[in-house]
Amino acid sequence: MHISGRHVQRLTQQVGTGLAQVRDAQAAQQRRRQLKPRVAEAPPVAVVEVDGGRLGTREPGRGPGVQQPQAKEDKVAFLLGMRSQVHPEDPHPEPPPAFRDHPRVARLVRQIKARSAPPAHDQGPGTEAPAAAPRPARPARGQPQRLVRTCVASMHSSEAFGPLLAAEAQARAFFDAPRQAFVADGQHYNWSLQRAYFPHFEPIADFLHVLCYLYPAAWAVQPEAAAQWQQYEAWMTACWQGRVSAVVAELALGQERLGRPPPDGEALDRRQLVHEALTYLRHNAPRMDYPRYRRQGLPVTSSWVESLVGEFNARVKGWDKWWNRGKSAEAILQVRAAVRSEDDRLARYFTERPGNPYRRHRPTP
Repeated sequence: MHISGRHVQRLTQQVGTGLAQVRDAQAAQQRRRQLKPRVAEAPPVAVVEVDGGRLGTREPGRGPGVQQPQAKEDKVAFLLGMRSQVHPEDPHPEPPPAFRDHPRVARLVRQIKARSAPPAHDQGPGTEAPAAAPRPARPARGQPQRLVRTCVASMHSSEAFGPLLAAEAQARAFFDAPRQAFVADGQHYNWSLQRAYFPHFEPIADFLHVLCYLYPAAWAVQPEAAAQWQQYEAWMTACWQGRVSAVVAELALGQERLGRPPPDGEALDRRQLVHEALTYLRHNAPRMDYPRYRRQGLPVTSSWVESLVGEFNARVKGWDKWWNRGKSAEAILQVRAAVRSEDDRLARYFTERPGNPYRRHRPTP
């Protein structure tokens, strides 16, 4: 049977719109306190991670082609049930080798903070970290066991996204889990979501973003490449071990020595880089007690949701992908979220949706 690409597009939008209606109905039930969990029991550990991506949109109703293109943010949440151990002491008091690998760290900073990443050529001789040890055959000590993940994605504002996320967590009995974690970067709206909808979850600032502020700040306060890398390692290790206040004090001294940045300073102004790192750590210090989180068997990075955003981008982002602002962009995100969720929700939707010939109808009373 031949089916044109345009027909597949129409069917996909129809399915995505239906999935959005199911999602919104679930959120409405949650607001009325009528939503019951769809799982038999809560996971031992409930993890919610939130991040955002960007996709290209176009103005609908203006004929073929891309009219009035504009990049818009989509919000993506990763909800994972997992099993992990609780430890009397920190199971990983030293940072992983990956955080001491200079080329890898520099590449990560350029990916996450491209605008304020130091030039790549500033990795001078003698700054390379020793080769990482081969990966052990067995899982590392304290490594958690992933159970089931589901996804929530939307083009909505953070105010509208919160109820959708809370409803998905309620449906998976996350609020009854013995241990709970909410992991995100330093965006203000992430912590507004946490305070409003997940107040009992442990708030954890993503360590990868902390690293990406420390590396440029070390480049700013030290004149030579070798000293810059040593400064980064010292600050990174201190934050990993929970000594955030000591790093804040040193950054404050560096800011005093360099001076405050001008209001219209450039992204790579050394004063600006130190100011950004100092501000970030001061705001997120209460969410950076990483030794305690590791003892509780909780994640300290948002790498899971970062990877999930990449999986979304692989489908919705590209030079040739432009989605109509409104229902079209929202619909494709729902289909992608259903495909990437591990609870068979797409198959369940096809089975239960109205008009399905395989759906068992109740007799009319």
